[in-house]
Amino acid sequence: MDEREGRGFDTTNSWSRQQRSGEYRRKSTDSSGNQNDNTTRSGSSLNDKIPGIHQLRSNIRMPGSKQAESPGTSRVSGAQNTRFSGSASTQSTRISGSGRAAGSRFSGNAVKPNSRVQGEESQTLHMTEEEAQQSVRAAARSRTRSADSSGRRRRSGQRPRRGSRARRRRRNLIFRMGILVAFLIALVVGIFIWKKYGPSKEKADLEQYYGLMNENDLAVIINNQVIRDEEGVPVGKLMDDQVYVEYSVVRHNINERFYWDPNESVMLYTLPNGNVSVAVGSREYTEINEKKSEDYVILKTEGRTAYIALPFIQQYTNMDYSVYKKPDRAVITCEWGEIQTASVKRNTEVRYQGGVKSPILTEAKKSDRVTVLEEEGDWKKVATTDGFVGYVKNSSLRKIESETLSREFEAPEYSNLSVSHTINMAWHSIENQDANSYVLEMIAATKGLTTIAPTWFTIADLDGNINSLASTEYVNYAHQQNLDVWATLRDFHGGINSFEETYQVLSYTSKRETLINQVIAAALQSGIDGINLDFELISTECGEHYIQFVRELSVKCRQNSLVLSIDNYVPQPYNAHYNLKEQGIVADYVIIMGYDEHTEGSYEAGSVASYGYVKKGIEDALQSVPSTKLVTAVPLYTRLWFESPKSQEELDAQQGTEAAQFPNNVTSTAMGMDEAVQTLNQYGVQAEWNEEAKQNYAQWEADGGMYKIWLEDETSLEEKLKLIKGNNLAGVAEWRLGWENSSAWDLILQYVN
Repeated sequence: MDEREGRGFDTTNSWSRQQRSGEYRRKSTDSSGNQNDNTTRSGSSLNDKIPGIHQLRSNIRMPGSKQAESPGTSRVSGAQNTRFSGSASTQSTRISGSGRAAGSRFSGNAVKPNSRVQGEESQTLHMTEEEAQQSVRAAARSRTRSADSSGRRRRSGQRPRRGSRARRRRRNLIFRMGILVAFLIALVVGIFIWKKYGPSKEKADLEQYYGLMNENDLAVIINNQVIRDEEGVPVGKLMDDQVYVEYSVVRHNINERFYWDPNESVMLYTLPNGNVSVAVGSREYTEINEKKSEDYVILKTEGRTAYIALPFIQQYTNMDYSVYKKPDRAVITCEWGEIQTASVKRNTEVRYQGGVKSPILTEAKKSDRVTVLEEEGDWKKVATTDGFVGYVKNSSLRKIESETLSREFEAPEYSNLSVSHTINMAWHSIENQDANSYVLEMIAATKGLTTIAPTWFTIADLDGNINSLASTEYVNYAHQQNLDVWATLRDFHGGINSFEETYQVLSYTSKRETLINQVIAAALQSGIDGINLDFELISTECGEHYIQFVRELSVKCRQNSLVLSIDNYVPQPYNAHYNLKEQGIVADYVIIMGYDEHTEGSYEAGSVASYGYVKKGIEDALQSVPSTKLVTAVPLYTRLWFESPKSQEELDAQQGTEAAQFPNNVTSTAMGMDEAVQTLNQYGVQAEWNEEAKQNYAQWEADGGMYKIWLEDETSLEEKLKLIKGNNLAGVAEWRLGWENSSAWDLILQYVN
């Protein structure tokens, strides 16, 4: 008999329950199928004393059951074809001590399929309550061992169906979790990339873009450029439903002929025959001598700042404009000619700067036309018709082509007085009335001279009064020699002699008027033929007042048949405020003084008029003035320079100044052509040709220093005359009479006439 854990469970015994006076008996079955009763221990009912025993019994087939398959074979009672394993039962499962297999019988350690009863006799095991409890515990342990056995079978390659499905479920779960994690990572990366490289939907603050801060501020866009003042403040105002633009913006960007006098609160616009005049806060204005009016206030002010009504500006300007709302802005076009335009392929954002992260200014609709201003990599700077200047991607545009903008406008014509011959004019320096009497002597040796310019007029005081040395007798002598007289008006060598004083006179409309009226009166009284204007003390601040003075003087000269010529330095960035272009329109002749390359106040020695200096001066002036109006002046003098080393004390005293950059003290003396030659002879020095300056040059040591001189002689003068003739200029002028030698006039006559 094979017992499990000392209990009398025979592998051939089947469980049955018989109740005999409260006793439980185990019956054994022999090989012939007869049953033997063995007396069991009596005791109380197991149903009452052992929890769960009823369920155990119910799952055990009883002897003599109709469901027994054959005599001598015991099976567990229960559901059809159900074996018992641990606490769980499945279809076709028999009871097994250590594991289950199909068709298993009970055995001690293993269950063999279709196991028969071993031996001839059945043995009966009587079971007490304690033993019954132990049997239940043994069944639980059996289930645990069954699970362990199942694990061992899985490790040995024998995988039950249920474990395989669980494994597949775990693999599927892991796979799905991996996909989910990958998706989340991709989502996070995508969001990061989008935030970094994706296009922004942020809208630009248009009030800030245009600089609008106050309720009546108006943005002004001129020729596809947003205009602001130096502090970024808008330059337009919307007052009483009318658009106004600040005066300086009008002058610099729209029409420079508008002039505002803050001292006398008057606005002027100069026409060929007179001024348009408007007072502050008025709807009325005067055009030359005619009174006119508008249905709006033409000129408004805030402090000393003037604002001009845009419709009034348009009357005198070749311009178009449109006004838009939200935000308030005026779009002005006053430059005409060829531009680049393109069509928008699809609705696209116009951004503040080139880049998808830049804020959006506006949206251009499909087929809209935009003006292409410039290209920056993958972006183009464009301007929309309603005043937005920003950037769009190159791929958003198509059909980039040239387009010519034009507008019909009748511009005023400034007629000019011109002479029918090439001009050969010489200045005659007159410092007192007695000098007028030498006129015949001064012109006697000249050849080919057409015009003489005596320095007669200067500004006497800050009210615009003049000093005059005009002489009718002088004019008569000159006319007898077939010379025109263009008297010179200067802002130096008179009552005033500084930049500040010139500004004080020209910045007041009434003072300019006084000055002009007095000069014209003196000219008419003396019978001269023209006015030569030589103002050399004009500061940058004074520039707009000076050019207004030129306009007003040109009107008076034109009305009185006086030729107006204007003297200028060779064009340089620092004297651009002399405005050669406007002079070339309103004046009859523009003269550039092709000398003073180095002057008395220079910190180093140098030529008065080297070839390159004169050549560049002519070329630059021709950018603004037509050749038929341009005259180049040449020097009939030179400078003798003397250089001596500075002492250490002098260098220390000049620290931080421009003079400290130069190691020598420099002085110079102006001298005429003959005097310069005499000086060389005196020191026994021979000059040599300098190809760069195209002048004869000499230097020598004497008097504890170095003398240097760049000669103006027939050779150097001829090089300059070639430039004048080669550029077909209106003529030549010379500074000054009395410094030339006789051979100079023969040379000038050869090139000029």
